[in-house]
Amino acid sequence: MIDLDFLFNPGQIAIVGASKSPQKIGYAIVDNIVKSGYRGEIYPINPKEEEIAGHKAYPSVAEINKPVDLAVISVPVKHTIQVAEECGKAGVKGLIVITAGFKEVGREGLKLEQELISICRRYGMRMLGPNCVGIMDTHTPVNASFANGFPNKGNISLISQSGAMLVSILDWSFEMGMGFSRFISTGNKADLTEIDLIESCAADPNTDVILCYIEDITDGERFVEVCSEASKKKPIVILKSGISSAGAQAASSHTGALAGSNRAYEAAFRQSGVLRAETLNELFDLARAFSSQPLPDQSRVAVVTNAGGPGILATDAIEKYDLKMARFNKNTIDKLRGNLPQEANIYNPVDIIGDARDDRYRFALQTVLEDDNVDGAVVILCPAAVTEPEKTAHTIVELNKKYSDKPVMAVYIGGRVLAEGKNYLSENKVPSFTFPEPSISSLEGMVRYSGFIKEKEPVQPVELEDINRETVRKTIDQVLEDRRVVLLGHETSTVMSAYGIPVSKTYLATTEEEACEIGSKLGYPVALKISSPRIAHKTDVGGVAIGLHSDKEVKRAYRQIMDSVGYYLPDAPIYGIEVQDMVDEGVEVIVGMSRDVQFGPLVVFGLGGIYVNLLEDVSFRLASALDNYEEVKEMITETKAYTLLQGYRGKKAADIDALADSILRTARLVRDFDEITEMDINPVRVHTKGSTALDVKITIEEKEK
Repeated sequence: MIDLDFLFNPGQIAIVGASKSPQKIGYAIVDNIVKSGYRGEIYPINPKEEEIAGHKAYPSVAEINKPVDLAVISVPVKHTIQVAEECGKAGVKGLIVITAGFKEVGREGLKLEQELISICRRYGMRMLGPNCVGIMDTHTPVNASFANGFPNKGNISLISQSGAMLVSILDWSFEMGMGFSRFISTGNKADLTEIDLIESCAADPNTDVILCYIEDITDGERFVEVCSEASKKKPIVILKSGISSAGAQAASSHTGALAGSNRAYEAAFRQSGVLRAETLNELFDLARAFSSQPLPDQSRVAVVTNAGGPGILATDAIEKYDLKMARFNKNTIDKLRGNLPQEANIYNPVDIIGDARDDRYRFALQTVLEDDNVDGAVVILCPAAVTEPEKTAHTIVELNKKYSDKPVMAVYIGGRVLAEGKNYLSENKVPSFTFPEPSISSLEGMVRYSGFIKEKEPVQPVELEDINRETVRKTIDQVLEDRRVVLLGHETSTVMSAYGIPVSKTYLATTEEEACEIGSKLGYPVALKISSPRIAHKTDVGGVAIGLHSDKEVKRAYRQIMDSVGYYLPDAPIYGIEVQDMVDEGVEVIVGMSRDVQFGPLVVFGLGGIYVNLLEDVSFRLASALDNYEEVKEMITETKAYTLLQGYRGKKAADIDALADSILRTARLVRDFDEITEMDINPVRVHTKGSTALDVKITIEEKEK
């Protein structure tokens, strides 16, 4: 792990571009450092000044003649290279480059940024930015930024790729009363990235929750590696913007069209224990919950409300988010029945009716929290004439502390009348919401994270046998020598067989007579399919004939396929027609792969056949994590296809173990060969015993040696 102590706990800070003018960013940085209560040495750098903000000014970093941990650079872009060089020669450990005008402005800016990186590498310096706001650490304390203000001390770290987003959230946090341990602006991420900063925040004793706003990740493999370890220590919640479907538009296979960058991010976050927020509200709802409440043991939720409607909404949300309505034990039900009004509902949700005062809330909440069948509670309060919102808030806080192993969420539905109660809840670290749904969503995030970190036996990777890498290597090399990027059917059959993936036997015929010979050798019935690297979906151009039982039928089908393809695609290169044996009936599924730019091979599984793109009944995993049967079977169970595989409406169950083995081997194949960019096995027919790949498409590209 990179030691970033120089960044968050520097002994000395030089501010290059420091100024006495309140209109300059160099003034704001010095002023922020001083006002934050920073206890280290401050060295303003400005050749025109003797002193700035009560500190001696120096003409350059070189003339300080003392150790410097951190230099904050805020000078015109044309001077940054010279300043960075001076810092390197002076032994500065790290830089925060506030200055903009680098790769974000075009080619010339990119050249400057690359030169800046080169200088940092040469002198062993680390750099945050350029084009960033800076950093804040409330526990050091230090505010090495030009933001307007300094956050309240707390236990949340925020990492933002957008500087504007960061300063806006800072201003908003004062109104919300939220506290932070660190605020970090990554800017262009020329050197230090969100990955380095997540790793550092995970090791920070003052940080309990890590929030990120990101627009891209450049090293997907390292991101998954770092976050998989960091999320075991602390929850990581990420709001990812800039999701694009451009990659899917260019894809030629079903899998490529289904994938897209968003799918890859979803898989990467899931496999590394990261919680994904869809909105800023959700990001900070989760932050408030994690930073103040214990993790629930399971997903059983109790609801206490003084109004029926909101209680029903909460119940609907619990079902929507796959949580469970707690079923109270007999003792709890008896206590509720004996002490609540006759009109009250004693089952979950507990409706203590509209005239409930604080004492009734106290009794009901304490009673359900004492129940071992309850893992967490949501308390809903609507303002009636007799309601005591502030007094009830004190009760909620008290019971939250008393039952400190169970999270409690407060829902105060209203505004002005409930303001004091809401404020007290926030000040005492009980998350309060205006409506039920966000409270349940936050609980769901906590339950999901709790499940991720629960200790379990590490699953050992499966050692696969019957793998022949040399055969695949030879096949791919031959295709590339032929200046093709799509493997033909008989070539994909060879590749699949080499990795022990059961596949329908396929041979290439270039004449009607040869097709009949192959058909007789395989044994009728057989199928015929056009063989062309430019035809992705053969059925669309009449390029497929199935269930052929004789030489006569094979000859007729051969001619019909050639005529149909010639009519629809007269310029397509035709290598011949593939003859394929027919296989037993079974459930048709798809197994495929699309290689993501950031995260590498992304494996897909779902319901197969011609409707795969329409139904999109699919699940995804990064191939890097598909090395054991447990993970593969979990992937299978996430789809509706799993219901069919188990046996639907009296049909026998399909061989899920055989299917899992094929998926596992597919993941190994695409990990072993970087040349494979897309792969489509559609359909894979899963029988009552075994499985068979019927139609396989593999797209490759030549890798630089």
